[in-house]
Amino acid sequence: MKTILTCMVLAFLGIQARAASDLPKPEMIGEGIVSTPDDEFGGALSSDGQTIYYDITVPAHYLYVMCESHLVDGKWQKPEVLPFSGWYRDSDPVLTPDGKTLLFASDRPRNGVESHNFYIWAATKTAKGWEGPRPLEGAVNSEGSQVFASMAANGNLYFTSDRKNGEFDIYRSRLVNGKYKDAEDLGPAMNGEGIWSLEALIAPDESYLLIGSFGRQPSFGNSDLFISYNQNGVWSKPKNLGPIINTQAREYSPRVTADGKWFIFTSEQGMQTEKRDQPFSSEEFSGRARGNLNGLGNIYRIPMDYVLRSTQP
Repeated sequence: MKTILTCMVLAFLGIQARAASDLPKPEMIGEGIVSTPDDEFGGALSSDGQTIYYDITVPAHYLYVMCESHLVDGKWQKPEVLPFSGWYRDSDPVLTPDGKTLLFASDRPRNGVESHNFYIWAATKTAKGWEGPRPLEGAVNSEGSQVFASMAANGNLYFTSDRKNGEFDIYRSRLVNGKYKDAEDLGPAMNGEGIWSLEALIAPDESYLLIGSFGRQPSFGNSDLFISYNQNGVWSKPKNLGPIINTQAREYSPRVTADGKWFIFTSEQGMQTEKRDQPFSSEEFSGRARGNLNGLGNIYRIPMDYVLRSTQP
């Protein structure tokens, strides 16, 4: 009996070990080229997957510069600053579903007047290069700040703004007969006191919404990534994406590739979140601080089917 019981326990542990090994592990994108010791975030990929648009920022957030890198023979190339960026705080590049327009937030001047708030801007890529950028018309922009916007295939805009109470909430502006309607607060299932949602990425068919939030529970301790599903027009309570993606560090800035295969996100995991048996020496600390996993942002990917399978209501 003891032998049989021991075999059963070992078999059970073996199944658990195999199940754990089957779980995907986030993969850093462009290590050393896109994801570097600098502070990067974003990660909007072109429809063909050959170009990535993202931000490099000066800690702590005094300047955001939007860059692009191209994939050549399977390797990401040295990034270049986008031709309309490099002067102001240009943040959170998100491609529209047709892949032709880049939405982003910026505190650049509007009509020649300096601004301390963020507006949502758009730049369109043509055969001759980039046109714009221009501030989006309609209800998306207000006297407050708007820091992230994404578009569904039908043109509806989802965005985050502090226009109501100084906390960043999630809003939607519907496109009706070619015009954007008044912004709608997505309601108490999505927004609440003490919750700051800085990113809201809508699925092209509006079936789900990916969210980056501070203060939303349950949390691993910092900004976490969540998902909410559209259930017959009602948004479900956002669900934490779990410990494969979220850590004690900040996770944020969600994207999904155009083919729906990859979930792209930013994580600040690194030397400060590692479990250690002994303290750092000064030499080790200095060396690690100059490496990729120094606690600043890097861009990762993980299969999107894992995200959906593990969070279905």
